[in-house]
Amino acid sequence: MIRDTSGQDRRIDIAQPRVNKRWIVIGATGAAVLVALVWLVPSVARLISAGTSASASALRIAEIKRGTLVRDISAQGKIVAAQAPTLYATAPGTVTLLTHAGDKVEKDQVLAEVDSPELANKLLQEQATLSSLDVDVGRAGIDAKQKELLAKKTVDQALIDRQTAAREVERKAQAFKMGAMAEIEVLRAKDALSKSDLDVTHAQADSRLQNETAAFELKTKRLALERQKLLVADLARQVDLLKVRSPVAGQVGQLLVQQKANVPINTGVVTVIDLTSLEVELQVPEVFAHDLSIGMPAEITDGAQKYKGELSAVSPEVVNGQVVARVRFAADKPAGLRQSQQLTTRILIDERPNVLMVERGSFVDSGAGRIAYLVHDGIAERKPIQVGATSLNAVEIVSGLKEGDRIVISGTDTFNSAERVVLN
Repeated sequence: MIRDTSGQDRRIDIAQPRVNKRWIVIGATGAAVLVALVWLVPSVARLISAGTSASASALRIAEIKRGTLVRDISAQGKIVAAQAPTLYATAPGTVTLLTHAGDKVEKDQVLAEVDSPELANKLLQEQATLSSLDVDVGRAGIDAKQKELLAKKTVDQALIDRQTAAREVERKAQAFKMGAMAEIEVLRAKDALSKSDLDVTHAQADSRLQNETAAFELKTKRLALERQKLLVADLARQVDLLKVRSPVAGQVGQLLVQQKANVPINTGVVTVIDLTSLEVELQVPEVFAHDLSIGMPAEITDGAQKYKGELSAVSPEVVNGQVVARVRFAADKPAGLRQSQQLTTRILIDERPNVLMVERGSFVDSGAGRIAYLVHDGIAERKPIQVGATSLNAVEIVSGLKEGDRIVISGTDTFNSAERVVLN
């Protein structure tokens, strides 16, 4: 058996090279500094080039998009009656109410009555005067006929007298020719005939005058009668108006007086609501008032249902920064509407398709619509822009920006008009 040489082996330690730890530390530090410079140099450069800085979390930033800008006004409105007439007492008296608030009424239905003894008595007096004048007209007609007959009798008598005088002239003329009568008698007969002719002429003229006088007196009486008829008719109308009638079919709104109250003339008695002409009344901010015009389309929401409408009226008066507007239903209106019921109403002012727009914010007021801060690489850069139409939630961008740009839409007053702002 041959033995191995493992018994003769011995361990030999090899010396390791000595590494200088100082150079290791220096190398690590240099690498860290290099990395820090890579991160810090751009930030420092931006900070040096910027005029100020701001916290990005405190700002609202939105993207420019292309779409349809709808200018509209949305507000909560209440149902009001387009026609809610107030009915008045047309004479002083005691009011008797025949209905209650909320009652359904038909057109011309009597809602109340005013008892006016003074007016009723005046009507009776004038009716008596009318009867008296009617009798006077009848009497004047009879008198006219009597005068006409008397005048005719006078004319007829004058004609007979003339005829007698003419025959007397003829008889005496024949007697004169036969020598049985003197010429003087013939001449006297002729004078009598001439006088008869004058009597006929005067009688006829007097007859015409008598007839004209009688006709004039009769006409005067008839005119007085017609005037009295008009007066009685007017008083009868006033008495009839003491019955307060509804001018429309609808609902009794409010009773303005107590039962059996004694009221003066022109006192409001009751209001009537025309349920066929209800409208929505809403408050519109003054800033939109100049954009509103009669006939603009609107949308009225009642629960889950939407109804078409149109702007029917805009108040010229501004109260507390608000303008009152009214919207009427364009076609069918929902059933069961009540006075003062709340409905959401949207008025469409304008619609602009395919325009650049951005969410509306305070930047419009801060820069007067001419300045915006474009955000890129952590910098907000001041840019001149031009805005167009505005709605409640969007603003049209006419120039200065493009689709996809991001701008600061919150207030930029803290930027102090700096050209560049670092966003932390």
